[in-house]
Amino acid sequence: MRLTVRTNLAMRALMFCAVNADRTVRKAEIAEACNSSENHLGVVINMLGQTGFIETARGRNGGIRLKMAPESLNVGQVFRVFEGGVPFAECFAGTDNHCPLTSSCRLRGQLSVALEAFYQALDKVTLADLVKDNSGLTQLLQIEPV
Repeated sequence: MRLTVRTNLAMRALMFCAVNADRTVRKAEIAEACNSSENHLGVVINMLGQTGFIETARGRNGGIRLKMAPESLNVGQVFRVFEGGVPFAECFAGTDNHCPLTSSCRLRGQLSVALEAFYQALDKVTLADLVKDNSGLTQLLQIEPV
């Protein structure tokens, strides 16, 4: 299994916001720290804002910040938003499923069980679990006060 770049960037952006929870952060700061293009990150930030994970403000003093406490944001929620529309395998692709084995294959059912177990495991992990007492991550992502 491989995560999409958007999911990866979403988690990086959320961790960046959590580490810098005392301030509004800018897209450029996240992009630099997370080795991402601002354009690609902009799409991710838009999705994070639309789904209620972050709040955004435009203008000179604008930027983004978490909309909820890191303790109440579970990783499974984020993964479902960003990975939910991506078929895990061709047989999950609805009208784009052209697999000749679909009518007799038992693998799809087992993959469904495994995929649900994957999400349930991530539901037990909060953003706070990823950043709390993680000095290495803090050192990488914390913005120095100006």
